[in-house]
Amino acid sequence: MAFDIDMIKKVYDQMTERVDKAREVVGKPLTLSEKILYSHLWDGNATQAFTRSKDYVDFAPDRIACQDATAQMALLQFMQAGKPNVAVPTTVHCDHLIQAKQGAKADLKRANETSNEVFDFLESVSKKYGIGFWKPGAGIIHQVVLENYAFPGGMMIGTDSHTVNAGGLGMVAIGVGGADAVDVMAGMPWELKFPKLIGVKLTGKLNGWTAAKDVILKVAGILTVKGGTGAIIEYFGPGAKSMSCTGKGTICNMGAEVGATTSTFGYDESMERFLRATDRSDVADAANAVKDYLTADPEVYETPEDYFDEVIEINLDELRPHLNGPFTPDLATPVSEMKDKAKKNDWPIKVDWGLIGSCTNSSYEDLTRAASIAKQAVDKKIVAKSDFGINPGSEQIRYTAERDGILKIFEDLNATIFTNACGPCIGQWDRSDLKGDEKNTIVHSFNRNFSKRADGNPNTHAFVGSPEMVAAIAISGRLDFDPLNDTLLNEDGEEVKLDVPSGIELPPKGFDVEDAGYVEPVSDGSDVDVKVAEDSERLQLLTPFEPWDGKNLTDAKLLIKAFGKCTTDHISMAGPWLRYRGHLDNISNNCLIGAVNAYNKQTNFVKDQLTGEYDAVPKVQRHYKEKGIPTVVVGDHNYGEGSSREHAAMEPRHLGVKVVLVKSFARIHETNLKKQGMLGITFANEADYDLIQEDDTFNFIDLEDFAPDKQLTIEIVHEDGSKDTIKANHTYNLPQIEWYKEGSALNLIKKQNRS
Repeated sequence: MAFDIDMIKKVYDQMTERVDKAREVVGKPLTLSEKILYSHLWDGNATQAFTRSKDYVDFAPDRIACQDATAQMALLQFMQAGKPNVAVPTTVHCDHLIQAKQGAKADLKRANETSNEVFDFLESVSKKYGIGFWKPGAGIIHQVVLENYAFPGGMMIGTDSHTVNAGGLGMVAIGVGGADAVDVMAGMPWELKFPKLIGVKLTGKLNGWTAAKDVILKVAGILTVKGGTGAIIEYFGPGAKSMSCTGKGTICNMGAEVGATTSTFGYDESMERFLRATDRSDVADAANAVKDYLTADPEVYETPEDYFDEVIEINLDELRPHLNGPFTPDLATPVSEMKDKAKKNDWPIKVDWGLIGSCTNSSYEDLTRAASIAKQAVDKKIVAKSDFGINPGSEQIRYTAERDGILKIFEDLNATIFTNACGPCIGQWDRSDLKGDEKNTIVHSFNRNFSKRADGNPNTHAFVGSPEMVAAIAISGRLDFDPLNDTLLNEDGEEVKLDVPSGIELPPKGFDVEDAGYVEPVSDGSDVDVKVAEDSERLQLLTPFEPWDGKNLTDAKLLIKAFGKCTTDHISMAGPWLRYRGHLDNISNNCLIGAVNAYNKQTNFVKDQLTGEYDAVPKVQRHYKEKGIPTVVVGDHNYGEGSSREHAAMEPRHLGVKVVLVKSFARIHETNLKKQGMLGITFANEADYDLIQEDDTFNFIDLEDFAPDKQLTIEIVHEDGSKDTIKANHTYNLPQIEWYKEGSALNLIKKQNRS
């Protein structure tokens, strides 16, 4: 029996009428993405056709999911909203605060000891407000959601950028900041600019060493890290139908790496199989009754160029295995070309670690395909040359895989089975085999490979591949190993070749688990006491941000001009900093410490204009705040790429930064800045980025007239007294300008609740 089955049936009951009405209003056949969007309009049936990339639209998501690192700040904000319960089904999943070190049992024990204060807070606040709680060790949020909550045709939001994983079950699932989630928890609409649509037609069928992961690795190479910005990617075609549900989830998951709003697939038999295998036959039956509404209209897939803004076609028969990286997930290299490319770029050939798991590739099928390679190594007397780490996706997967002997295969290869958690994928990895900044290579089945992300070492070259390819390369110990063509020497000195991997889509004996790790919310949480100690280093109750005074912003100093890629990892690092995700002041000590200063090409070393000396970014900014001086952050393209973490917006806001001025934003980060009452704007002329000098002062001379579609004028005063006047664009609509005026979206919610 599924969770929230009555809600799901209600979605399907209203979907037919809403989609039929939308088709009539739009005047043409609809894609699946449009069907889901139009059937989740806040105001009910469509009354107008929305313009892609232009119209802001209010939606009514069906549910919310939060992981423990982001849930802290989201729920601290919700506690201020004055609501007794969440308005839509919501869950919290404890998967980010568990460090991989010794193995599952020891690591989970240590996490429960070191983060018990946070886990207790999350469990108590969940009980108080009617939120489902998944304990540490229960699994990675997106795999747990796929196994328990995702359903075809639904809409969900989650406080993690890889919420998009649920597109593997035909949802429109979108990563957001905590403030967006708070809106929906409080019973308010969720706003999104109506997305563009990218269609990916898949023909043929995956074969040999090629996996579902290779589809998105190929797409990432085509679109780059910002090519999907503002768009939903919809996959279709015979190749899409031939893939497993969890394979579809992998593809959707990593769509976040091309900036896509989300990705999705039409409902098909693989999704039905997965629903029934995960004890949700009631959902499958309900979906089958409206299945024509859970995929695009036939005309769309017949002539996709007429309905999508961009169409990509990939023949799976011809697709070959890829490795993407290092340092960016869109640097795509076919495995067959890695030998030459690695040599040309001086990438370290020796592979120290192979890591399998994460929310991208930790399903039962993923483990079986990787295990089929590991078993060959054992049977053919091949000694693995690299260390191995495995993170199962959920306790249900771990328990089932152990029952079926899959985990023992990895253990026979001396692999370490880590907790059912994110671990190394988000920097929660106590890596003991390296010291300092030694140049080295790792391969993993994760989604991101930004500098420092896995282990904090800026010289770790991380490459992304499928679980089976990671297993093969880790066994060989060489980045340039091509299992399709190369051989290995076994213990007897014989040359042996690995056979193609084989996998099992769903466990033949069914899934099983003794304790899934779920804690159901109490029916009435009004008497539950949520405690936050005043002297806590981990948790801090929030103080509302100050409203705008309505005046022009003048005499603002430059804090940092960020050079090149500046992701949310650069703005607010994860890893050891995760311990402070519930304490805004403490975590603000990592604000922008990973951003590269354009003037000296160093990190965490900027000029304090008041003293003329250089120091750490947070220290300099705190000095400006102490003196009451506003500041500006300047950035390059796709600023805020990566995670949905709103801390990357809340930290500079808390420390007194007033404006973020960049060439372009990643979608989620731009929204997060707006929600927190920040001014997030872009250069009208990108070349004006080059005008910014280290000692500049900024005057926003017409901010008093802040209005939609109206450029802002900025006077830049240089140290020698000379001036440049530039224009900046923004995407604020009237409601978002109200957030700015009130100091944050949450301030506006509280004001509305009082009135």
